[in-house]
Amino acid sequence: MPSWNIHTAHAEQLLAQESPDALGIQCVDAFLLGNLLPDIYVGYMVPDVSHKIPYKETHFADPTFVPEPRYWELIENYAGADREGHVSDLVLGAWAHLVADHDYNRHNNAFIAAHGIKPGEKTRIRKQKDFDLFGRTLDISRAPHVTPEVLRQCASFTQYELDVEDMHRTQRAMETIIANNAAHHIEGTPAYSMLDAAFFASTFDAVTDHIRSGLHAYVAGDADWGTRH
Repeated sequence: MPSWNIHTAHAEQLLAQESPDALGIQCVDAFLLGNLLPDIYVGYMVPDVSHKIPYKETHFADPTFVPEPRYWELIENYAGADREGHVSDLVLGAWAHLVADHDYNRHNNAFIAAHGIKPGEKTRIRKQKDFDLFGRTLDISRAPHVTPEVLRQCASFTQYELDVEDMHRTQRAMETIIANNAAHHIEGTPAYSMLDAAFFASTFDAVTDHIRSGLHAYVAGDADWGTRH
């Protein structure tokens, strides 16, 4: 899966290129938190999280070899849209996270198939190491701040219960990732083990475009904005 530095880089790029309003975002901090949300209760990214939720429930996919989460199921089942079709910024961020997971893993699976690389644990480890290297080439600076509005949106999230202290833990975890990313930043092209610079360049652009087009469709009032696949 993409690391949180990759997820955050996508959000930061979108917000640098367009205003929040143009993307349908009212509270940027809630969107940034949602952009991390599906991973919080899996149990790896946030130290001392209060409880864990199975990956298949947070990502709509079985944790098999490089799964491709069904991001549209979040919108179909848990969007919590009002009569005008508006959803919370937290939901928009969680949808963006799942789109990124789906698209990166789909592109990865296509890459290994095209190059005759056998799926398995060794390939998964090589893939994850390359993703970690790519993440360290990115410049990121924005952690979500747990504001009263963010907590209000957390309280209305319907897929699973969000503990307030876990949201603060998430903010601290993301701040640590940002600091570590700066301290161990990689200039130039890393020595990838399996994937390559062209893969990451094209996939990063494709993921950003997918998220952007979905958010634009949401702003335009397209009822199918988050369910296209």
